[in-house]
Parts: sequence; structure tokens; C-alpha cells
Amino acid sequence: MNKLAVIALGGNALLRGDQVGTIEEQEDNATETFENLVYLFKEGYSVIFAHGNGPQVGNILMRNDAGEQLYGIPQMPLDICVADSQGGIGFMLERCLLNVLRKHNIKRNIITLVTQVMVDKNDPAFQNPTKRVGKIYTKAEADKLAADKGWIFKEEVKIKDGWRRVVPSPKPLDFFNSETVEQMAREGNIVITVGGGGVPVYIDEENRVRPLDAVIDKDLAAAMVAKKVKADEYYILTDVPFVYANYKKENEKVLEFLNYADTVKYLESGMFGEGSMAPKIKACLDFVQNGGSKAVITEAKKLQDKSYGTKITMEYDEADLHKYDK
Repeated sequence: MNKLAVIALGGNALLRGDQVGTIEEQEDNATETFENLVYLFKEGYSVIFAHGNGPQVGNILMRNDAGEQLYGIPQMPLDICVADSQGGIGFMLERCLLNVLRKHNIKRNIITLVTQVMVDKNDPAFQNPTKRVGKIYTKAEADKLAADKGWIFKEEVKIKDGWRRVVPSPKPLDFFNSETVEQMAREGNIVITVGGGGVPVYIDEENRVRPLDAVIDKDLAAAMVAKKVKADEYYILTDVPFVYANYKKENEKVLEFLNYADTVKYLESGMFGEGSMAPKIKACLDFVQNGGSKAVITEAKKLQDKSYGTKITMEYDEADLHKYDK
């Protein structure tokens, strides 16, 4: 049976820090990312993709805001905006990947799914919203929106009189159609799912599926998918070739091979930033703890070169530690 890999696209895979976010920029970035992954398809890997949506869903929310103010168009809730971003980004990724595969004479079907992800409505995250979404408002605007819509705001540290909406980021527990996703992937189809972490939902007292105003970390969602479909490997593609200890400090150190216990120690010591690397590390730990053989964090263009990338396993192979000593 071919190996099954789940790949979380993030960092510069879609949008880079110095870009404004035109569709041409995003398509170029996606195409470049997929070119670096062609070797996986040639080696026969079955692949499931997940992706982020931070800048894109923020733009959708601002379009919502402008539409309401300028034309009186009712704003859509956050769950609909996340679903919108899944469809739009998924279409773009599917088309770019299809063109790359056609260029290399690789025939694979690609399926994009708008995905609902189960969360616990009593998750502690709902008591402490931290994820900033949408535009920046003045204090007066934020107070009015808080009164009218029940939104919660936090002050922007670097912007005077700047306030931004915050929403919870609960832990993903399961996702709809998981058996179908696994079956399609193992049959050789490429599946794009849990875009932007998926649309968070729960089951209410009347057994109905209900949405929640929240966003889910895409790396944790991708790890949850990897766990549910029993993937062999989990990859997080970001904008650095390795995870580092003491990042950007004089004593910075590359962390290439990590076992579960050592990774937990680094995490608990505060070595990884909560707003950057910590969620990725937690996602990798969750995957290997639940049966995954290997999780890797690296840049897309470095993935094929096995001398790059931080590899996290339950127990590392001693031979790996000295593989590149020469």
C-alpha cells in the first residue's frame, strides 16, 4: 500500500509577507509550492492537503463590513466566511495543482471539500477568545459593534486607538466525511480538506449540526485529519527550513531530529512562540502520539532534500542523529 501523507500548506505557500494578496501572487506561490512536491506524486504517495486562510478570510470579513456600510448588505457570520474561503482557495489550489500535474504528465483526480470540523462548545477557548480577525476599528466603533453584535474586541498594541475583533480557537476533535476522505485518498485521489482549519460546528440538544463563531488552527486541524485517516506522515510547510532553539538569538540552534519527550520539554520551557511555532509543534506531537510515524516541519522547496526539515518522531533512530555529521 502506498504511503499516505497529510500536508498542511502555510507560510509562503499561498501568500508572502511583502505581497498584497492579488490572485496572481497567490497562484504563483501555490504553483511554486506544488512544483516542489511533484516528487511525492512520482514516488506514488497518496496525499491529503490542508491549508490556512488567515489573510483571505480577513479580507472576506472586511468586504462584509464594507458591503453593510456602503450598500446595506447584511453581514454573513464567520462560519459562512470560512466556508467561502474554503471554496475559493480550494478552487485556486486545485487548478494550480492540476496544471502542475499536467505539465509533468501525472494523472490524478483532485477533490476539494468544504469541511465541517467538530469541536466541543464547552472548550475552554470559548472563555478566552484570542484569535484576531477582520479589520481594525476605533474604540468608538468597537464599542458600538460590541453592543450591537456581541463581538469581543482587544486593543492593537502597535496602533493607537486600534481595536480588533477576537474569536475563540477551539481544539478540533473530528471532521465530517472522514471515512470518505480516507477512501478517496487511498485510491490515489488528491483531497483538499479542512481549509482554514475547517468550519467549527457542534451537535446541539436536538441533534442538529450548529456552527460557532470561532476559527480552528489549521495545523491542529490537519494533524487531526492525519490521525483520523491513519496517515503515515504529516508535513507542515512553512517559511523556515528548520525549527530552531533560541530562534534569531546568538545561541540559535537547528533542531533536526526530535523525539516526543525532548519536544515536549522544549515546548514546556517556552522555547516556541505561541503565535508562531508552538501550534505547529503541538500538532506534530498530537500526530506522532496517536500512531503517526513521522512529522516534518520545513519549507516546501526544501522538502525533497532530506537534509532539511525538523523531523519529529516518538523515538528517534540513533543513526539519524549522525547522518549528516560529515
